[in-house]
Amino acid sequence: MAVICCHAKRLARPNRRFAAFVEALMKRIAVAFALILGAQGAIAQPRPSTPARSCAASRQDVLAHGAAVLGTGGQTYDRFVRDRSFCQFDEVIEPAWVPSRDTPTCFVGYRCKTGSFWDD
Repeated sequence: MAVICCHAKRLARPNRRFAAFVEALMKRIAVAFALILGAQGAIAQPRPSTPARSCAASRQDVLAHGAAVLGTGGQTYDRFVRDRSFCQFDEVIEPAWVPSRDTPTCFVGYRCKTGSFWDD
């Protein structure tokens, strides 16, 4: 009878370890899912739409941040910059005009374009 009792105790110990292992694993999986879902929210952030905003508000975004991605109507968007320092070394700038709530052609800054200073 003592032999049965000892084997029962040995079997109970691994079950506690296994339960602790499963609990720790479930916590790690829960944290991983939380991180993944949190990252998805950052991807889906809407960008400001210039036709729905005043010209000054869109211009101020570009001036304040140096570069901004703005929606220009529907599903179209572009990146606008304050000056050439926000472009790649092989890019040049060209003036950017977008539609806004208060004017059909609003100067918000510049677009970076591939090319050299000597290209027309």
